[in-house]
Amino acid sequence: MSDQVSSLGWQRISGCPYDIGMALGQAGHDAVHRHLLPSDIWAEVTAPCHREAVATMAANTQHYFPAVWEELEGLADGLALPFQAVFAWNCRGDLLPHVPDGCTTLAIPGDNPLIAHNEDGLPFFSGHCFIAEVNPEQANGFMAFCYPGSIPGHTLAITRQGFVQAVNNLRLHGVIPKMPRMVLGRAALYKSSIAEVVALLEQHPECGGFHFSLAERGRAEVISVEFGAGALAQRALSAPAIHANHALFQPQGVVAQSITASSRDRQQRGEQLLAAGERAPLAILHDQQGMACPSCALPPTTRIRKTPWPRR
Repeated sequence: MSDQVSSLGWQRISGCPYDIGMALGQAGHDAVHRHLLPSDIWAEVTAPCHREAVATMAANTQHYFPAVWEELEGLADGLALPFQAVFAWNCRGDLLPHVPDGCTTLAIPGDNPLIAHNEDGLPFFSGHCFIAEVNPEQANGFMAFCYPGSIPGHTLAITRQGFVQAVNNLRLHGVIPKMPRMVLGRAALYKSSIAEVVALLEQHPECGGFHFSLAERGRAEVISVEFGAGALAQRALSAPAIHANHALFQPQGVVAQSITASSRDRQQRGEQLLAAGERAPLAILHDQQGMACPSCALPPTTRIRKTPWPRR
């Protein structure tokens, strides 16, 4: 998120799943048409070669998560784009192991646990992202950082039920996707506790790779979950920890993944700062020292999407 909330759009959304999706689509319409549609990554994700995999994930989404399916239908209509293309875009991390999404999460367990997270997505969306404050009909409400054209749940969010979810991209190999990881991230926001979120992910790990940091009101530990490519592993963190964009403990992911120079450097530098006693979230997430690919790749005057959720 931004150092200054005023630099982000803020969308207050309510209604049924379709209405929520429609509002999200309308909020991102101009940026998607201006920047995303002409991009190489859009062409690659929506290419015909992915049709079979997209159809499998679509059928499973509609069956297991009909509310998320309806939200995606509204999103496509709000964007004024074909549903299949919008659905494929929301499967991009399941279809491609090399999506450019990058982020870093800092977890500090304790009596008042803290999760701090940055988002380093597609550069052409800088200035077009927004916070969605969502109050669904007959479902749990939340606030989430949103990219134009995408459903919430794959970045960072805080729910009215009292848990925080921060998400990192993992570039796992050997993925045969049956469920979009972003659909799982969105479905997680319907849950009422960390235990329910983990149970959901355990049921559907056949997706692209994600790492979840989960903190809950009244619970000192932060739960770290790596899942994808058919497997899931979790750790209960009792000491401060950093997580970039590669698997650290899921056995299958550790041996079959791509680790970019950026992810390697951010992980190493974050661990160095924690070992030296640094605990200030923005000092870690804004760090530009010591590595070729720092945690903050932008100068301070143009820094975007970097804010910790406040301690509760």
